[in-house]
Amino acid sequence: MSKHAPSGHSRLTRTHKFSMAGVAALGAAALAVTLVPGHDTQASAETVSAAPVAFPTAAGTQQVKDVHDSVTGQQAAASEKAKQAAAKLKAQQDAKAKEEAQKKADAEARAKADAAAKAKAEADAKAKREREAREAASRAAARKPVYANNLDGWIKQSLDIMKSKGIPGTYNGLYSNIMRESTGNPNAMNGWDINAQNGTPSIGLLQVIQPTFNAYHVDGTSTNIYDPVANITAAANYAADKYGSIDNVNSAY
Repeated sequence: MSKHAPSGHSRLTRTHKFSMAGVAALGAAALAVTLVPGHDTQASAETVSAAPVAFPTAAGTQQVKDVHDSVTGQQAAASEKAKQAAAKLKAQQDAKAKEEAQKKADAEARAKADAAAKAKAEADAKAKREREAREAASRAAARKPVYANNLDGWIKQSLDIMKSKGIPGTYNGLYSNIMRESTGNPNAMNGWDINAQNGTPSIGLLQVIQPTFNAYHVDGTSTNIYDPVANITAAANYAADKYGSIDNVNSAY
């Protein structure tokens, strides 16, 4: 006979055989009936029942224990895997959150650094402009001539202003006309000529009447007709308009 069981059936182990024998014996004991005779008058039949008898075996107990241990172990392993998976997921989430936080912090730091650099650049540019303006003003002040408060200084200052305004004239042309008209006195006033008779006397170094002074006043100079520089430049401006230049004037004009 083949040592292998037919397909679809399992070969009975020795343990299985013992268990089946025990079950059969138990069934026989439960169905047994014993008749006990009475004392001359009657007989009673009593059914005798037997308590179930268990036939535990060491192999069966161990097998159950092994199954229990296996299931318990599988549950523990599954629980541990779940814990590990959860821990791994949390670690990934924490790492991602940390990375995002770091990116945000880096972006904020860069923005702050850029703003600081921009502010510094603007401040440096402003400081440079102010420094250059001060230096330019200092150079201009150094170049700006200081004029003496006398006829020579008044003529020289007037010539610089006339040059900047495009008004022709020379030192000699101004000087000769001033000496003829007022002898160099800025407060001179003619009270007897026709202008004086008409209520507008000739005033100042070049004996200018007020209406002419107002009409030919040069911007940047005083509006006071007695001011030497304002008087000279207004008269030179008038002479340039009427005669081409103060140098062309050799008499009353």
